[in-house]
Amino acid sequence: MIAAKPFAAVALLVAFAQTAILGSMIEGRASILRSGTEVLLKTAPVDPRDLLRGDYVVLSYDISTIPTGSLKGERPKTGTWAPVHVRIMPGTDGFWTVAEASFDPLPTQTGSVVLLSQPVEIYDWQWTDGGTLFVSYGIERFYVPEGEGKPIEDGRNDRRVSVAARVSEDGVAQIRALMLDGEPLYEEPLY
Repeated sequence: MIAAKPFAAVALLVAFAQTAILGSMIEGRASILRSGTEVLLKTAPVDPRDLLRGDYVVLSYDISTIPTGSLKGERPKTGTWAPVHVRIMPGTDGFWTVAEASFDPLPTQTGSVVLLSQPVEIYDWQWTDGGTLFVSYGIERFYVPEGEGKPIEDGRNDRRVSVAARVSEDGVAQIRALMLDGEPLYEEPLY
């Protein structure tokens, strides 16, 4: 019976740690959805369609393509991975567009939001004339109920799908709503 007490204590400690980690992940996402700055993003067509990935819609955004000539500051060495800080501002049509980008942190500016991209690998060829960086923000996948992805993908390819996202102060984005022709199709609950 004595050996069972240390095992039970260890099992309880492990269960508590797992619950705390899971709770922290859920609260982090909910915190962004609750208090992040809302931005409206226009999606771009994605081709080809991947039939083997399951029931989600692949999203790409106009703000995902950054001309390397517009990047401010120093660029990292070739072969390294680095996130890009992307300042977006509302355009005349209500969709947010890229105002500037840098590998260095950008200062806070009224009327804008700075998104932090996933790390991108740096190559010399990206800095040739007309070179671009394609960046991801972690909001390129939206899960939908089984069988409902195809009509959304068709709307996305016709540029009729948009996303309302919330962005935290440190540049992390979460999708709040997926919209078709400006009308919400799916809204994310906080929890």
